[in-house]
Amino acid sequence: MDTFTYHNPTRLVFGKGTLSKLKEEIPSDAKRILLVYGGGSIKRSGLYDQILSILKEMDRDVFELAGVEPNPRLTTVKRGVDLCRQEEIDLILAVGGGSVIDCTKAIAVGALYDGDVWDIITKKATADKALPFGTVLTLAATGSEMNSGSVITNWDTQQKAPWSSPVSYPRFSILDPSNTFSVPLDQTIYGIVDMMSHVLEQYFNHSPNTPLLDRFGESILNTVIETAPKMIKDLENYELRETLLYAGTMALNGTLSMGVVGDWSTHHIEHAVSAVYDIPHGGGLAILFPHWIRHTIDADPSRAAKLAVHVFGVDPTGKSEREVGLEGVDRLREFWTSIGAPSRLADYNIDDSKLELMVERTLLTAKEFGHFKKLAKEDVYSILKAAL
Repeated sequence: MDTFTYHNPTRLVFGKGTLSKLKEEIPSDAKRILLVYGGGSIKRSGLYDQILSILKEMDRDVFELAGVEPNPRLTTVKRGVDLCRQEEIDLILAVGGGSVIDCTKAIAVGALYDGDVWDIITKKATADKALPFGTVLTLAATGSEMNSGSVITNWDTQQKAPWSSPVSYPRFSILDPSNTFSVPLDQTIYGIVDMMSHVLEQYFNHSPNTPLLDRFGESILNTVIETAPKMIKDLENYELRETLLYAGTMALNGTLSMGVVGDWSTHHIEHAVSAVYDIPHGGGLAILFPHWIRHTIDADPSRAAKLAVHVFGVDPTGKSEREVGLEGVDRLREFWTSIGAPSRLADYNIDDSKLELMVERTLLTAKEFGHFKKLAKEDVYSILKAAL
């Protein structure tokens, strides 16, 4: 393992009925609250009314920012920043999935930054403070409820930029699996792919002596693979929703990155694809990840082989590590297809007409990227071409 320091300041409140804990989590001096959410799902489910009732009982002034997009836009972030400044907001409450939380993180740092928040997102400036914020999670997917990361899309420039800061962790996150019952089938599937991809990004590393971390990641993958086929047939099953919600959080709260440096190339490429075409993030990952593994397998075939054996049950007898690893890639693809995830960019009506633009957007911030294997222009082109 590599040397590491681990710190996660988010207070996680998990389980049935935990929305009632919101009163305890909101500080007494947070009198003016900005409620941030997406579409109408939290209103249809009744969650919106429950939260407003709690805040009213606490005698809080509530302001709202609705309509956060699935790939949250810079324009929405800036609306939130303006609201925080105009209304002198004390605390932000994000109610929704990863996109709502990602947007909230950018608003929180932008509200206390004198310049353009896009400078922080594109790493031209550093955030040294943020408005406090908490979350009420409604979707098992991104892990944003217990990490400092965020991804924001600038549609004007067709850029999708990931960023993080030590000040952008939620103060608290309330996770009641019941609040994920309203998530439709397609978003449930995308969430499953996203959390699995987070594990895979960290699993493919070159750090020595990581048996426990490997087993952590493998256990999350095995649990999701066991649960997902049941989940897509029974969307309001509490136990299944509970399992996936916890798996999504643990996949990206820093546990799997202790002592290792993950790759993150597939996320980087997908951000470019969805910046150009605005496709669902989980859908893009399902298409791209198997192609990335195939393209990079020779950097260390033992990693793909270990994944194939321990997660997908591939029999290694009489086969090379490369052969075992490639069989595992086939099984990963088969699993994602079996639960309804897309397998080709053509599933989103994407052809090669903007292939060069997607490659260009991928390389916008660096000519080479990735940790498991450095990728350059020709690598990105090959992976995207294979994914068409």
